[in-house]
Parts: sequence; C-alpha cells; structure tokens
Amino acid sequence: MIRNAIERLIRPGEQAFAHCDIPCGIYDPKEAQLAAESVEKMMTMIADLGETQSLEHLNSFVRYVQVKEEHAEKVKHQIRIIWGDYFKPTHLEKFPDLHEKVWNIMKTAGACKQGVNLDDAKRLRAEVDEFADMFWKTKA
Repeated sequence: MIRNAIERLIRPGEQAFAHCDIPCGIYDPKEAQLAAESVEKMMTMIADLGETQSLEHLNSFVRYVQVKEEHAEKVKHQIRIIWGDYFKPTHLEKFPDLHEKVWNIMKTAGACKQGVNLDDAKRLRAEVDEFADMFWKTKA
C-alpha cells in the first residue's frame, strides 16, 4: 500500500516521446518517405470517393482525412529530427539550400493537412524524396 502511494507521487504525470537525445547516429528518412507516400495515397482515395452522399462514403472520407493529417505531421516530425539532429554545418557546404528545402517541406506538409489537393501531396512526396537523396549523399 505505502509503496503504491509513493510510486503514484513520484511517477511523472506526462510521458515524453523522442527519437533520442543522445548521439546514436541512427537516422533514416524512410519513415518520412513512407508517410509522404501515405499522404498521397489518402488524397487519391479521397478524390476517388467523389461526393460523400452516403454514410459509408462519409465514414471513409473522415478516416482518409485523419490518416492523411497524421502522416503529414509525421513527415514534418521526421524531417525536423534529421534536419535538427543529423545535419551539420559541413553538410551545408554541399547543400547550401538545405534549410530552404526543409522549410518548403514544412509548408507543403501543412498544405496537405489543410486541404485535399493531390498536387500538394505529389509535391510533398517529391520534396521528401529529394531531402532523402541529400541525406544519403552525406552518408556516402
């Protein structure tokens, strides 16, 4: 009884999540690429639904939007981790437009969360693929 009471008092109220705060060196843009692909797929499925006349279509629409927005946010999260934790000033010598490219990914992912424009999703996927290519070139 006493032990349980003490544990409740010292247990943190919130749980935190992070890639890691130690220099593990384990970075891979694949998660961001898969998330961008998911955004594009959800936008395609939304477009294929057409008008949401039935409850079944409305249900599917809501689910597709939810997944689209979750994955667009996942893109932003994964890109921020790699950009902030992996890339160093020496990488900017090779890719001086890195910061602008990351900024564009953030803006495009935001547009994908706000709307259902398939062109935005295709652009996001291309931008994330370009970022991944830059990442792998620094590993070579």
